[in-house]
Amino acid sequence: MNVALNLVALKTIIRKEMVRVLRIWVQTIVPPAITMTLYFIIFGNLIGRRIGAMDGFDYMQYIAPGLIMMSVITNSYGNVVSSFFGAKFGRHVEEMLVAPMSYATIIIGHVAGGVLRGLLVGALVTVIALFFTRLQVAHPFVMISVVLLSSVVFSLAGFINAVFARKFDDISIVPTFVLTPLTYLGGVFYSISLLPEFWQTVSRANPILYMVNAFRYGILGVSDIDIGHAYTILAAFVVLLFSACMLLMKRGVGIRE
Repeated sequence: MNVALNLVALKTIIRKEMVRVLRIWVQTIVPPAITMTLYFIIFGNLIGRRIGAMDGFDYMQYIAPGLIMMSVITNSYGNVVSSFFGAKFGRHVEEMLVAPMSYATIIIGHVAGGVLRGLLVGALVTVIALFFTRLQVAHPFVMISVVLLSSVVFSLAGFINAVFARKFDDISIVPTFVLTPLTYLGGVFYSISLLPEFWQTVSRANPILYMVNAFRYGILGVSDIDIGHAYTILAAFVVLLFSACMLLMKRGVGIRE
């Protein structure tokens, strides 16, 4: 397939995704910023005073990386699942399928849109965090690479959700009953070292735990898990989910049915 045509198609999809995000910024950018501000005020400021230090940092500093990562994850996922399902619902996904572009181009274009929104919201939440606490990046490469890989993982997951979704209610089931619980139990607000040994073992089955802790290591230099394991899990999920997306597109699941 013509590489030049695919590049044009990729740029078009990414541009469309960014225009969509910025055009409805009141829905895509403002709500997560307000939500994270409330988290900082309630959990970091009010409750944090009673909790005190955690892993050598005050509580506000400790939860800041987790809240930033949480905003990146939820917005990366939400952008792709709503965008691609909207394309299915509006029937213009069929135009992409008959156009001279590969399935990989369609997937990468939507994932890139999810990543860009996730990073945009994450940057905004980082700025908000600086009003409440002081953050010094301990390992810049780890911080940047982990947030990028995590955003890609959940953008791909959002794409899969959109493929299987048959109605608008279906795009909220996974975020409500899977993503939100895993995020709250992923070490955003606490160190798993505080848990009994059994629950520490259970927590290690949660992939978000590795993302949050690796990102926290990048900023604060502390982590409950091995960073090498985090990179292995992130890379494995990227390969696995991208392969699943390609397989679903080739079979036409949820699109040609």
